[in-house]
Amino acid sequence: MQLTHEHEEIKRTLKRFITEEINPRVDEWEAAEAFPAHEVFKKLGDLGLLGLTKPTDYGGMALDYSYSVVMAEALGHCDCGGVPMAVGVQTDMATPALARFGSDALRREFLAPAISGDAVGCIGVSEPGAGSDVASIKTTAKKDGDDYVINGGKMWITNSLQADWMCVLANTSEGAAHKNKSLIMVPMNSPGVTRAKKIRKIGMMSSDTGLIHFDGVRVPQRNLIGQEGMGFTYQMMQFQEERLWAAANAIQGLSNCIDETIEYTRERQIFGKSVLDNQVVHFKLAELKTEIESLRGLVYMATEQYVEGKDVTEWASMAKLKSSRLLRTVPDSCMQYWGGMGYTWDNRVSRMYRDGRLASIAGGADEVMLGIISKFMHTLPGKR
Repeated sequence: MQLTHEHEEIKRTLKRFITEEINPRVDEWEAAEAFPAHEVFKKLGDLGLLGLTKPTDYGGMALDYSYSVVMAEALGHCDCGGVPMAVGVQTDMATPALARFGSDALRREFLAPAISGDAVGCIGVSEPGAGSDVASIKTTAKKDGDDYVINGGKMWITNSLQADWMCVLANTSEGAAHKNKSLIMVPMNSPGVTRAKKIRKIGMMSSDTGLIHFDGVRVPQRNLIGQEGMGFTYQMMQFQEERLWAAANAIQGLSNCIDETIEYTRERQIFGKSVLDNQVVHFKLAELKTEIESLRGLVYMATEQYVEGKDVTEWASMAKLKSSRLLRTVPDSCMQYWGGMGYTWDNRVSRMYRDGRLASIAGGADEVMLGIISKFMHTLPGKR
């Protein structure tokens, strides 16, 4: 994937914004277990960064997906994982199906303000009994007159405690599990929507995560995205982008983790020499750096193919798996070389250790990624 001047400008603009507007406040937001999403998203919207791949008719820039990948990577300069995750939900998880398949009226009502930063969105797929197994969701949306009446609940929903709307995956018929689901836009101020609980987590502290209940929530049937019964298919399409985004987002943060560990271990003295002077340390860091650059190559290759219109489900799953594993091994290894300082709460490496653990669970667990990859190995031998 060749980076253009435009790609580099997006990276520079975003890095400057992070340095000036986000990182000075990260510790405050981590302690509060939330960040002001409307404030931050509005500033990002004013910079044109919330609609890079979205249609120009709704305020987007209509660029190809490589620009989203570059933005995801640049967000790795944030001193936490929660804020980038929340941004990614807005740009690459809650809005792709709406942008592709939503009616003009829906896109003007929900997509345009999400791109401008005037509204915060969230995606409602996971439930208390359905995470990676999307087909097993229980939330229903039944027709009554001109409305859908929605009952059920969504759990682990990023941005949901501040969101203006949710893109909800619900069962709209009694048919087969992969053909009875639809995506429906639900304003979060609708009667019957309850933000039931703020979920405390061991990491991603600055990102609010909620349990949401729907009790007889009425929304117009015109809030349906695309065709009824196609929700599962639309969601699977979104997952390609979501998983590429997640893998790309890991790269810069992992690289920063290595760089900061090099800087610290060069200064830290033990037995009369710097920690970095021990071969076991600098060899391990060299090995980890090589793994990170391998991830970058995989992400860029998959992105290039995706931009060309190819199905990259296999490659995106590999990238997601690889990034998730590195988000566990790299901070863990680096923490060891920080000694006691690495075990303190506010240390950047320990924060990445906590934040990064989510990657192997959210957006499709490691085991789900392995299952997808295995299916391609069995059904498409020797083909890419």
